[in-house]
Amino acid sequence: MNLSLKRLMALSALGLLSATAHAEEKVLNLYSARHYATDEALYSDFTKQTGITIKRLDLGDEALLERLRNEGPRSPADVVLLVDAARLSTAQDQGLFQPVKSKVLADRIPAQYTGKDGLWYAFSARSRAIVYNKASIDPNSVQTYDDLAKPALKGKVCTRSGAHPYMLSLVSSLVANQGEKAATDWANGMVANMARSPKGGDTDQIRAVASGECGVALTNTYYWVRLLNSDKPEDKDVVSKVGFIWPNQKTTGAHMNVSGGAVAANAPNKANAVKFLEYLASDTAQKYFANGNNEWPVAKGVKLDNPGLESLGPFKADVTPAKTLAANTAVSQRIMDKAGYK
Repeated sequence: MNLSLKRLMALSALGLLSATAHAEEKVLNLYSARHYATDEALYSDFTKQTGITIKRLDLGDEALLERLRNEGPRSPADVVLLVDAARLSTAQDQGLFQPVKSKVLADRIPAQYTGKDGLWYAFSARSRAIVYNKASIDPNSVQTYDDLAKPALKGKVCTRSGAHPYMLSLVSSLVANQGEKAATDWANGMVANMARSPKGGDTDQIRAVASGECGVALTNTYYWVRLLNSDKPEDKDVVSKVGFIWPNQKTTGAHMNVSGGAVAANAPNKANAVKFLEYLASDTAQKYFANGNNEWPVAKGVKLDNPGLESLGPFKADVTPAKTLAANTAVSQRIMDKAGYK
């Protein structure tokens, strides 16, 4: 083979590698546990702004984490999105994320909403509120989470499963703010006050309150706002019978949980992954979270323009760091198990 031919082949090989690298720069492999149709606009806007195509895998949180563990170093995942501080912590502790150094994220996302050592960042928050039956419950008697566990509400409380991350996150905040004993007493009181065994999602709890099966219940705010915004007669009927309360306004504030993301430990397209996380912290993306799924934006300086959320009025939010909630998860699970909170 003559020298010029060898050079031609070498240049061709370099060109092929360059083209492959260029193609990789335009792809983001997203593993997401967010199952909200409104997020489609979010992803489309990112691609429009950057030219980076998102290849998405949608799974439940546990199935998603199991897949990441099984794939190990061979995983194609670039970014992982999860919808709870406890689940983000689990993935972090299992080495499924890698740290990110980004001035944009450091400047935009408050420390309250970040994981340990920059391993994950929250991009939206959801509040855990109290709803009550207007016909049977005096709202003055259910102003705090602690009120739900008092004997006066025996046989009137409904919630989803005590093993669900939304409930565990709430208990984690009680552990952080009041200590393990107080959180244990609360769990025992809640079990004693159940109108029925825990079941269903938050919307099911709200409907059960409207029907009178329950007197009070806990719900994430976005479920309530969905009903407020609904044009369906049956949803309007539910809203007319149910009252909404921001809990703990004279003490710690309403509990806040998060939805967040991280760069996967073995991300093949790390630069694109960081770009995507930075995009999620932008005003544009933050408004998609607020207007698309009725979540609270967490980035600094974002103005809320969601009438449904705004109708809930101003409130005091619990400022317990998301990383603290995550760290308390194992204790919370033990408390709920011991109380028999199914």
